[in-house]
Amino acid sequence: MNEEQKEKQQSSKSVLHTIEELIPKDAGFIKAEYEGPDIAIYVRDIAHIFTEENVVKSISATVKKKLIIRSEASKLMSPEEAKAKILEIVPKEAGVNEEGIRFVEEFSEVYLEALKPGLVIGKGGSTLKSIVIATRWVPRVFRIPTMNSDVIKGVRQMLLKESDFRKKFLTNVGKRINRPILKSEWIKATALGGFKEVGRSSLLLETNHSKVLIDCGLSPEPSVKGLDANKGSDENKAFPYLDSANITINDLDAVILTHAHMDHTGFVPYLFKFGYEGPVYCTPPTRDIIALLHFDYLKLVQRSGGTPLYDEKDVRKMLSHVITRDYHEVTNVTDEIKLTYHNAGHILGSSSVHLHIGEGMYNIVHSGDQKFGFTRLLDPADTKYPRIDSLFIEATNGMHSDITINRQEAEMNLVNAISRTIQNGGKVLIPLFAIGRAQEIMLVLESYFANNPKYKLEAPIYLDGMLLEASAIHTAYPEYLKLNLQHRILSNRSPFESEIFEVAKGERNEIVEKGPAVVLASGGMMNGGVSVEYFKAMSEDPKNLLLFVGYNSVSSLGRRIQSGLKEVPLPNEDGKLQSYKVGMQVHNLEGFSGHSDRRQLMSFVENIRPTPKKVFTMHGEESKCEDLARGIANRLRVEARAPMDLDTIRFK
Repeated sequence: MNEEQKEKQQSSKSVLHTIEELIPKDAGFIKAEYEGPDIAIYVRDIAHIFTEENVVKSISATVKKKLIIRSEASKLMSPEEAKAKILEIVPKEAGVNEEGIRFVEEFSEVYLEALKPGLVIGKGGSTLKSIVIATRWVPRVFRIPTMNSDVIKGVRQMLLKESDFRKKFLTNVGKRINRPILKSEWIKATALGGFKEVGRSSLLLETNHSKVLIDCGLSPEPSVKGLDANKGSDENKAFPYLDSANITINDLDAVILTHAHMDHTGFVPYLFKFGYEGPVYCTPPTRDIIALLHFDYLKLVQRSGGTPLYDEKDVRKMLSHVITRDYHEVTNVTDEIKLTYHNAGHILGSSSVHLHIGEGMYNIVHSGDQKFGFTRLLDPADTKYPRIDSLFIEATNGMHSDITINRQEAEMNLVNAISRTIQNGGKVLIPLFAIGRAQEIMLVLESYFANNPKYKLEAPIYLDGMLLEASAIHTAYPEYLKLNLQHRILSNRSPFESEIFEVAKGERNEIVEKGPAVVLASGGMMNGGVSVEYFKAMSEDPKNLLLFVGYNSVSSLGRRIQSGLKEVPLPNEDGKLQSYKVGMQVHNLEGFSGHSDRRQLMSFVENIRPTPKKVFTMHGEESKCEDLARGIANRLRVEARAPMDLDTIRFK
């Protein structure tokens, strides 16, 4: 170990020593240790810490780390007594019951599931303090979704079950983050997927001593049936070029995810299948949506007779390695790289990634997929950052001609198309991406047909498929939604449970045979999902309408029907191929994209502060990436270009 490494190690030790000195003597300091990107502090009298105002904030500001205060195990009240005490302290209106109180001895924490977490927290955290002082257990509060969610139950149960492993894992991550290293001399990024194309998004950021992967997805284009990531065929353009990076999987310090969509996360479990043991960073809702999408992917491939890239144990292993972070929470992912998530406005929990490298050496913003425009669900993408040297921005709609229609006009087109079809005695099928697009369309329909006296729909609106589970996850994280939606969910008036919606039950053919109806069904591109089942039952009747409100990839069934396909071979109930005639009307409605159009992209780069010195376009067809780069260069007078996969960019 050289002198600089020794100095770094000493610095790491001095942080823990500083904490020991700053902890009030009466608290009885026992130890402080790194736990992931945070520091856990154990004391004999935790009540003393929680009764003194701003002690933790002051220490945290001094050492520039998030602190977790815990009680010595011997001082904890027995779980039985603590449960009774908690039920006595927490107001009944909070909706906490015995089943929702779970003790995690490895972390000296108690998990509390509540319908109204605000009442568990109390004004200024007063109720939480009362729980800590009375029981010595530190509470962590989780919101119960207003709709049933098997995914959230499963993820929370897994975290409890894996708490012993999680403790050891976080300790190892903490040691790696705070290991003694030398100051880096260079920074570079390599495009491993999603550059001049849509799909398999992945960017490798490297310094002398750090390697971080931003996203690791699959391409939506090739069939998932029978894919083998070890083959080098053209079909396997579905995967990022990880083998070109000249690194082993465990050279990676971290995987950072922008959001949950499979073209950004679909290959991550494969990393764990082949030995990755490091952390995966994302927002809390992103973790839960990843669980939903990846388990659904496994079912879809298995039903189609294919072989998945990985299995359930690989997905669970990935989830057990997730470290969640909220927006604007600064976190060390290596000793020299700090991560901060910002709202990207794309789907629930979607993020732009800000990376601060070295002591002001370089700052990068990776936009992820983003929306800098009006939606009913989410606020527009953030534009204020502490520092930016280089910006990576998506170009899905980057061509100068990619201008979407006015949102109000788009909504009227949707409502009028539905109303006309119902009045003519037909049925409307709207295939939807379960995450984001489904909730956006539900909000539009609820606004017009439930709250606007000018519009009345004489037909039920059925909800079916994965969008039900996805909507439930939205109700567990109202703080990530627009303010008016937060208020509605918190006051038990969730729009996703409006009386105008009916959950599909029983045979789908029965719903179709009952008469005029609107069906919102998961399976946006109709490559799978319940939308295909409804299509089979509705396809031949010319009174019916198939309404697309989202993107269909070139090889998807949805695109082929849009392009005029008149007969579709699909497996029937016996698994045999049957031809279904497309007699129903087929319309494509624009204006509901979760991606920015060209004007919104240009507005975003004009409003982002500070102005980046360099801009790189990604996540778009080649022509769109190049056209957007030219537009940005001309408008901002900065260097802007469109890298392609396998290009390496040196920043320092």
